[in-house]
Amino acid sequence: MTEIVDQMDVPQHCRITFSTYHEEQLQKQGNADYFITSGDKIRFFFEKGVFDDKGEFIVPKQQSLNKVGHALHAYEPFFKKVTHSPKVQGISMKLGLISPVILQSMYIFKQPGIGGEVTPHQDATFLYTEPLGRVTGMWIALEDATVNNGCLWFIPGSQHSGISRRMVRTPEGTFPLTDFTGREKVYDDEKFIAAPVKKGGVVLIHGEVVHRSAENKSDDSRHVYTFHLMESQDTQWSPDNWLQPTDELPFPSLYTK
Repeated sequence: MTEIVDQMDVPQHCRITFSTYHEEQLQKQGNADYFITSGDKIRFFFEKGVFDDKGEFIVPKQQSLNKVGHALHAYEPFFKKVTHSPKVQGISMKLGLISPVILQSMYIFKQPGIGGEVTPHQDATFLYTEPLGRVTGMWIALEDATVNNGCLWFIPGSQHSGISRRMVRTPEGTFPLTDFTGREKVYDDEKFIAAPVKKGGVVLIHGEVVHRSAENKSDDSRHVYTFHLMESQDTQWSPDNWLQPTDELPFPSLYTK
């Protein structure tokens, strides 16, 4: 990833920050063609405060990124190898997945000192299927994820309560490019349970479980490689989702390389 970031050339108009706050999502990422067309590409999304008024970096490039996504699994040989590895395939088989496909992949940095908060959400808000319950996240810790540097927090059992919000594409030719239907519920902080994990561990994330992570105010980064799988058998992928398979990159099967 260091090599990828060293070589990145991000056009000025694409220097957008990544946010999980409702309104900021609409104004920054959802409105941006750069985001909505990133499903079959490798693109760069930045933390707040890393550019000056002219869009120039005010921090080192390696310390500026929130994440890189969303097709590392397809175009970077190393990440492709990891995603299709026997260990990952074995986990999927143990979960009973018959025809899993890879929806997206991300490298998340959680930069020291400035790594942004990820507000409470459900992955099915963004990756909606009918029926629900067909999406699973695999979240691989590349460094120790601790309470201090922004590990995941979950509400146990929340995957049984459905979803309250969806991010959807707006009709072609309209602006913004995406919108939200519904609103995220207000959750009781006391219901969240921390899920620290050691480097090399994997966290499996049900598509409807409510989870979040805090800002990283520590001196330690929290690098993660994560990707989402969908059981494609008897499942309908919503045409309203921001992420859509393309002619260049149909959702690839996990069990083939």
